[in-house]
Amino acid sequence: MSVFTGKQRMLNAYRGVFSDRVAVAPEFWFYYPAKVMGVDMIAFGREVPFHLALKKTFETFGCEGWGVAFGGPPNPQVSGVSTDRWVDAETLETRHLTRTPFGELTSVSRGTRDEPAWSIERPVKDFARDLPAWECVALGGNPEDLDPAGLLKARAEVGESYLLEAWLSVPFFDFLAGALDGGFEAGILLFSDPAMEPTLERLRERHTDYLVRLARAICTKTPYESLCIGCSWSCNSLLGPHLWRRWDKPGIRAVADEIHRHGRLLHVHFHGRCFETVADFAEIGLDCVCPFERPPGGDVVGREGLDTVARLLRGRTTVNGNVHTVETLIRGRPADARREVGEILGAFAGNPRIIVGTGDQVGRETPAENLHAMVDEAVRLSPAWRRG
Repeated sequence: MSVFTGKQRMLNAYRGVFSDRVAVAPEFWFYYPAKVMGVDMIAFGREVPFHLALKKTFETFGCEGWGVAFGGPPNPQVSGVSTDRWVDAETLETRHLTRTPFGELTSVSRGTRDEPAWSIERPVKDFARDLPAWECVALGGNPEDLDPAGLLKARAEVGESYLLEAWLSVPFFDFLAGALDGGFEAGILLFSDPAMEPTLERLRERHTDYLVRLARAICTKTPYESLCIGCSWSCNSLLGPHLWRRWDKPGIRAVADEIHRHGRLLHVHFHGRCFETVADFAEIGLDCVCPFERPPGGDVVGREGLDTVARLLRGRTTVNGNVHTVETLIRGRPADARREVGEILGAFAGNPRIIVGTGDQVGRETPAENLHAMVDEAVRLSPAWRRG
């Protein structure tokens, strides 16, 4: 039997093709890679190349995985300066001043040695006043001017170790609400105001056009096989299916269509509850969605829930995830991890569109033996999964 690389196993799963065994892809992201690298979160965010930290972490556990590389077009209209201030021995505050032809924007973030940076002040305080400047910052560059050098370098450094994807952006609601002072709550108020619909429609069309053009540039200038759209609040648990279908689904569909025209793949990250929109994932033709979480964060409950997800996706979209990051991996034992892996592969027996992953980011408190058990059980059960 042929032996595949980590990257090949992931790509085969995205394409609905069997490999020698199932791909196993814990979502390590920030916390665990920082632990493996032996650095605090401030040093990790500022000094460690993200794609290389993931590479070391996936290789430490002998598993597959996915990560993203970032790249965007230049924007000569925008300049800025950042100033750091230590709030105390553990907390670093960074103040950003951004200058545009339409005015200045300020934002502030804080991070600690234990936690990644979070926003305490977002750039758009007065929507009418600050929107032109924010549009200039976020959408003012020309996607066709993308310099692919950084993306190509990261891809070469990762090689076949895992699936490195090109980052596109987040859906429209997250794109706009993430800039508003007040964040999610301010976004809900804005999107619930009927008087704002014409402005939001215009912005959504511009955001979609920008992402489609950026996807086209990445596909024509790089050999990246897969591109990724992330998620902050754009999910059933927070935004809800009605607003997601109204404001985010059309843009995701347009990007998927463009990427598929180039023969590439689209992976969408979708936190929390998902059952109300699982059929939409298949309708759009998303190649992979993660993480299909178990309760209380998600709504995919055990084997029965997994069976329903598999039925609703109709073999069109790959599932990545479902091992519980808290109850199973942090609080549980190796036997608990093995049980959930068994449920996942049982539900997808004979179905190549599965990646054994985690219900979002692996916490730093996670015992290594639980992660090793997750990987080992997936490898052990792979022959039965392939046979169906």
